[in-house]
Amino acid sequence: MVSPGGRRRVSLIGFGAIGRFVLRHLTEGAGEPAVRVAGVLVRAERRAVVAAQVPPEVRVVASAEDLVAQSPNLVVECAGHEAVREYGAAILAGGTDMLIVSTGAFADQGLREELIVAARTSGARLIVPAGAIAGVDALAAAKVGGIEQVTYTSRKPPLAWRGTPAEEVCDLDHLREATVLFEGHAGKAALLYPQNANVAATVALAGLGFEDTRVRLIADPAVEGNVHRIEAAGGFGSFTIEVCGRSLPDNPKSSSLTAFSVLRAVENLSACLII
Repeated sequence: MVSPGGRRRVSLIGFGAIGRFVLRHLTEGAGEPAVRVAGVLVRAERRAVVAAQVPPEVRVVASAEDLVAQSPNLVVECAGHEAVREYGAAILAGGTDMLIVSTGAFADQGLREELIVAARTSGARLIVPAGAIAGVDALAAAKVGGIEQVTYTSRKPPLAWRGTPAEEVCDLDHLREATVLFEGHAGKAALLYPQNANVAATVALAGLGFEDTRVRLIADPAVEGNVHRIEAAGGFGSFTIEVCGRSLPDNPKSSSLTAFSVLRAVENLSACLII
């Protein structure tokens, strides 16, 4: 076992905007980093392209077996729902901790149960970062005291909804006013909008679950960032939390705060004080 102050190894599944962000920030600092990226898992046809973009000590592989062979302390998934389905259970069953960024995958009850069983059986940890929203810790604590209702509202510019079912609801290119794209429970939202509604899944996991968490998704030409709002009430009292975050330059569907949240979780591997 590595001591709290020792050097830790992280492997990434996917090398999109969030994966590149994490690698860049872990390698840009002066001196020897406390946490380093040991490997990156991508599709076989992308190996050569990604290998040319990473430092020579980072091994680019095309299978989960090769990824865990590097003995990472943590595997970070940042490649989408299909990657969670394809690699999650095998990595957890092997005893490696895993951080899931694409939390909308948990809306699939069968997959969710499979991942939990794999982690419980091996002793691995299945970690969900706060991502783009604040107050997840408060929501999880409030659950202990009793929650009666939770509503999550996502408001993003029209550009962020391109390539989603929103294109069948309205003309995103010529939208002049805020338009509700979806209203329903978190499970359906996460499955219909896998790149946009991961926060809905995180809120559901922390609070009332997928069927009882209400979700509204809105395209709004008047907002410049991604606005996330949680409203919760119950025996603990009530709260409303709203965050307006900027999207990543590489991907308008991903929040910068999500990338910061992932980086914080990774850096906590070597931290002596964790908040």
